Amino acid sequence: MPFRGSYVLFEFMKPPKKWKFALMVWMAIYPAITLLSFLIGNEIKDLPLALRTLIMTGILVPLMVYVLLPLLRKILGNWLNT
Repeated sequence: MPFRGSYVLFEFMKPPKKWKFALMVWMAIYPAITLLSFLIGNEIKDLPLALRTLIMTGILVPLMVYVLLPLLRKILGNWLNT
């Protein structure tokens, strides 16, 4: 069973409390949206709303999943798990 070690690892990991996870997501998404709006807001302001949203989420979702949330999870690890 090649995934036995991974299975055992996840068996002992408790997910953080929902309010802590929600706060962590907010700590990442608010500044990211604010900064992205500041950086590209003027360039995309005349585009249709659906296209602006597509562009913003196309940048923000990968940024959140691959950079910001893992970074915050590492920084807040002990607090998240208490």
